[in-house]
Amino acid sequence: MSKLPYPSWARPLFLINALVAWSAVGVSFTLMAIGYYIDEVDPSKPTLLGNIPTGKDQVWERFFDWSSYFTILSNIVVAIVMTMLVLRPHVFFEKSRRGRLWQALRLDSVLMITITGVVYQLLLATGDKTGWDFISDTLQHAVNPVVTVLVWLVAGPRGILQWRTIAAAMVVPIVWALYSLSRGAVVGAYPYFFLDVATNGLASVIAFIVQIMIAAIVISMLFLAYEKVVSRKR
Repeated sequence: MSKLPYPSWARPLFLINALVAWSAVGVSFTLMAIGYYIDEVDPSKPTLLGNIPTGKDQVWERFFDWSSYFTILSNIVVAIVMTMLVLRPHVFFEKSRRGRLWQALRLDSVLMITITGVVYQLLLATGDKTGWDFISDTLQHAVNPVVTVLVWLVAGPRGILQWRTIAAAMVVPIVWALYSLSRGAVVGAYPYFFLDVATNGLASVIAFIVQIMIAAIVISMLFLAYEKVVSRKR
């Protein structure tokens, strides 16, 4: 086996992060698949994860609903990236196009899960979760964001992110936003109230997305500044 491209003590941290992320994804996916959220919302409205105007939806419909959430995407990105850091770490240090892809995804994993935690706590948290819903909610919006950011701050890996990585990291969030708006226009349901074009208007929704993207760039710059400082000290 070739030598790890990061300190050996970092690998267990990456593994713990991967397990936490997959647990968050796994619990949420299971609840969606078994129809846990059916009848948890108003069945008269076209909503996500359980109801459509004509009645209860099918598991494949719930899957597309589930996958439209930014929370789900961010947790999946973290799970995949951390798994790759454990199993195939050298790809993150390649100078090739593949290497730049995984470097961007590494920044995405920290950036997107940070946005997930912050936006949820500021705009979406209601404090009324119970049972398995509470466990799933906590894993996705609190435990995984905190663990992922802490692991990145401590273990990195350092030396794989550049300023140009920020632009590449914006692709995944932009694609998600376009997908959510396009799907919402077709099915009449949006994963978050601030994306609801019918209620808020297209201009308001686009303005909100632009604000989030600007915040994402600023957060990425802060992450990169930290990266440079720590790398220089080491």
